[in-house]
Amino acid sequence: MIWLLLNSGACNPAYNMALDEAMLENVSSLGKPVLRFYGWTQPAASFGYFQRFADVERATLLRPLVRRPTAGGIVPHDADWTYSAAFPCGHEWHSLRAEESYRRIHEWIRSAFARMDVSTELAPCCKLASPGQCFAGYEKFDLLWHGRKIAGAAQRRTKTGLLIQGSVQPPPIQLARDDWQHAMRAAAAEGFGVEWQEFKLDDALEQCAGSLADEKYSRDAFNRKR
Repeated sequence: MIWLLLNSGACNPAYNMALDEAMLENVSSLGKPVLRFYGWTQPAASFGYFQRFADVERATLLRPLVRRPTAGGIVPHDADWTYSAAFPCGHEWHSLRAEESYRRIHEWIRSAFARMDVSTELAPCCKLASPGQCFAGYEKFDLLWHGRKIAGAAQRRTKTGLLIQGSVQPPPIQLARDDWQHAMRAAAAEGFGVEWQEFKLDDALEQCAGSLADEKYSRDAFNRKR
């Protein structure tokens, strides 16, 4: 079972969201799931597609603010480990109910941390916090470390595929991002039977992401649309 692996490094906020949407639009033509690891060229905050911009402005001091193609709350991107996963139409993950794919992605991350000798658990239920603040409380199947949420995600399903955007706020112990990424690959190989294939953006996907960044995610008209 071949999955594609894309490590795009640190990118600007608009391009990060644009590339994830471009992956969702094109993953069915690729015919294989894509796991992307990425970072941020500057501190920023992403917020859910359906959130009100004025509420987000009041809730965080991080700037810039960029609207995600997925739902969910405010996610700070100043020290997190960010990833996305795209699955084509017809793939098993695409057919899962939202709650099940949410549980599965965090089971995968839990297994990766276990490989690093870090014990985590999936939240059995919810802990309410400030509205819209993704990491202030937790929801069912978020990943917890000593009762604190360290991983959350948001999803979007379309006829073309499934996109999961996730953030890991690593626990305050000596952990390396590269070690976690390696553990994620190993956990998928063991748990899902995945064989990894390095993936480089082709011209069409690069152009799609660039257009979305320029014409959508970098524009106030989109980010302030609600």
